[in-house]
Amino acid sequence: MRVEIWTDISCPWCYVGQARFDKALAAFEHRDEVEVVHRSFQLDPRRVKGDAEPIVGHLMKGKGWTRAQALANEENLRQQSAAEGLPYVMGRDHGYTFDMHRLLHFAREEGRQHELLGLLYRANFAEERSVYDDDERLVEIAVRAGLDADATRAVLADPNAYAAHVRADLRAARAVGANGVPFFVLDGKFGVSGAQSTDMFARALDQAWQSRSPVRVVAGAVDAHVCGPDGCPVPH
Repeated sequence: MRVEIWTDISCPWCYVGQARFDKALAAFEHRDEVEVVHRSFQLDPRRVKGDAEPIVGHLMKGKGWTRAQALANEENLRQQSAAEGLPYVMGRDHGYTFDMHRLLHFAREEGRQHELLGLLYRANFAEERSVYDDDERLVEIAVRAGLDADATRAVLADPNAYAAHVRADLRAARAVGANGVPFFVLDGKFGVSGAQSTDMFARALDQAWQSRSPVRVVAGAVDAHVCGPDGCPVPH
């Protein structure tokens, strides 16, 4: 069974939601038969490289909040993160994530996508040093995820590398109705929106698994002409 998860590294609820889903998956009886694929989503596609800003100012400007409201929002997120055992640094930055998504597609080819995503979340939400607008910072994180430093630099240096993969994910998000993140699609049939509880994710995994059914043969017979492990016998 495949689970596709649309996220953005700048999204704090993706950080929390991923942790809750991971706990549900770890306890799932059929976890070894579940493939998790991380898909790209941009919360703010208008952003460009070099325009990172403090999150409090971003919230005040984007939502029309007072400074007190923005700080209260950050405190709530800190508490929600702590409940999942996740560190959270208030006063982080918000910025351009397209390059990080390109790296995540590169990491998928190398079998290190989940590791890189987790480290990007940690770097953004739990570490003081900004993860935005600093390619060498991204290289350091990629190396910690098990990726080659020079190969990572080559991807970052080429703005077209994996860009089509990211844009395909953005189109797919619209197709499945993902207007916000995190957004989970289980077995291509069940959608779960938002950072739901671990129990909710566990129920969704169970429901998706139970709904799976073998292919029903609607045409054919036991004596039909087929090729099998022993070859392709010719009827007499």
